[in-house]
This record gives sequence, structure tokens and C-alpha cells, in this order.
Amino acid sequence: MTERGARILLVDDDREIIRAIQRSLVALGYVVFTAGSGQEALHMVNNDRPDLIILDLGLPDMNGLEVCKKIRESSALPILVLSVREMERDKVQAFDLGADDYVTKPFGLQELLARIRVALRHAARPAAGAAAVATIGPLAVDFTRRQVRVHGQEVVLTPTEYDLLKVFVQHPGKVLTRHMLLTQVWGTHANMEPHAHSLHVYIGHLRRKIEPDPRRLRFLFTIPGVGYRFAEE
Repeated sequence: MTERGARILLVDDDREIIRAIQRSLVALGYVVFTAGSGQEALHMVNNDRPDLIILDLGLPDMNGLEVCKKIRESSALPILVLSVREMERDKVQAFDLGADDYVTKPFGLQELLARIRVALRHAARPAAGAAAVATIGPLAVDFTRRQVRVHGQEVVLTPTEYDLLKVFVQHPGKVLTRHMLLTQVWGTHANMEPHAHSLHVYIGHLRRKIEPDPRRLRFLFTIPGVGYRFAEE
């Protein structure tokens, strides 16, 4: 089984490594983005919202550890570090700054793919022991495959719509403020325009796609002056 559709950001200035990994991931059904510098990686994390980042430490503009630290300030995105550094202290430092795994170059491609699968499976579960598929009435969300179905029919969501739905499904029955949603989906500074206005628009799009009857809401309810609440299981 593959986590088909998962979005992976590859960050490395070695184009040969990028091409080799990207070719294998795309063949397995992953959506792959690439960046050759730390600043480019940070920009893509904020704008493209990948599900996992593969991060080389030897970047041309900044230390990969600094990139890892900055990502951890606002995101729990799984980070798999690639590095030629084999010393224990380098690995410990990477883990202390938020890395989830550490692979030393040169590496076997099959080992890397296995570590990617593990990281995505762990990230897919909202809590230890929780199911990888959440079912609420006719709605089923497969976190591993990023697949959404209503009454058994697949519903195609944009990356932002899926990220928003994932937050709701992981907090059924709870009132989520607009600020909470903006932070979870767009990051710590997302309470500013244009994202604050975009939230209302995306909520509307999501409702049209998952509500069996738009006139009688089943899942996504507005709490006036506060935010939104998703139906309980």
C-alpha cells in the first residue's frame, strides 16, 4: 500500500539526488515538490503545505538545522533529514530541533521509501492508537491516502480544503475559533488578510462538496461570532 496522493517536499541542492528520489516517488503516486535552498523550502512549506519534507542539511544559503527549527515554530510537519554527517552529536542536534528521522548519505532508496511510509503513517493519526480512517455518518476520511468519500463516492478536495477538513475531523464536536483554524491550516501568522477572508470562502467550498443536503447541514456548523463546529462521530 502506498500513501497515494501525499505531498512531499524535497530540499537538496544536489540535482542528481533530487531527480533520483523524485522519479521514484512520482512512480509510486506521490505529489512531489522540490527546493534547492532553505529560503525556498520555507516559502514552499507555507504556500504548498506538504505532508512531509525530506531535508538535506548542507544547503547553500542556510544550515538545514535552522530550516528545521523555523518549520517547528509553526508546524508539526514530519521532517526526514538527509545528511553526510554521521556523528552522533549531529543526529542528536537534528532530533532536538524537531527532526522525525535521520538518514545518512549514501542511502538505499528502498530504505528511504520505507522511512517515508512510516513517517506518513504516524502523521496520519491524530492521536496514538487512533484509526487511520475517520467515519462520521456518510463521511469517511482516509488520512493515509488523503481520500475523502461521502456515501461511498470519492470527493475531490483541493489541498487547502483537505487540510481544513482534517482539522475539523480530528476535533469532532468541538468549537474551533477562526484563529485556531487559520493557525492550524495557514500557520502562526495567518490571522491576517488575505487568509482571514479566505477561510470563509473555503468553508463554503467544503460544505458544497461534503454536505449531502446543503439546505440541512449534517457536518459543518457555524457558531456566530466565534467560529465553527464539526459533527461528532
